[in-house]
Amino acid sequence: RINKMPSCAGADLLQTGMRGAFGKAMGTAARIKPGQVIFSMRTHEKFVKTACDALRKASDKFAGHHDVVVSPKWGFTSVRRENYKLWLDSGRAKKEGVHVYIRKMRGPLSEYNCFDKASASKFE
Repeated sequence: RINKMPSCAGADLLQTGMRGAFGKAMGTAARIKPGQVIFSMRTHEKFVKTACDALRKASDKFAGHHDVVVSPKWGFTSVRRENYKLWLDSGRAKKEGVHVYIRKMRGPLSEYNCFDKASASKFE
């Protein structure tokens, strides 16, 4: 908020100083709720320590208390780290750019949903 004061000739006759100095809104700000994610970063496993340090330094620029958390999931996917390689090798998961398609374990059996590596390789 800003308490605007006139700066022209005779301004001392117009202004009231700090009386009622709550001011007017200036600019915009984000409203963040407790527990809300502010930054999200994806990096290689070998750079996790450097990334955590960078996010910790960035959090100093914002008011309040901030935690840096390493996700148990692989990248921005819904697959946990320990399951990612197993599911790729077994054919249950399929890479799609930066995301992962998880083959369903229900519904009609199709070539896209089957776990057979030979028929699933057509879609790789």
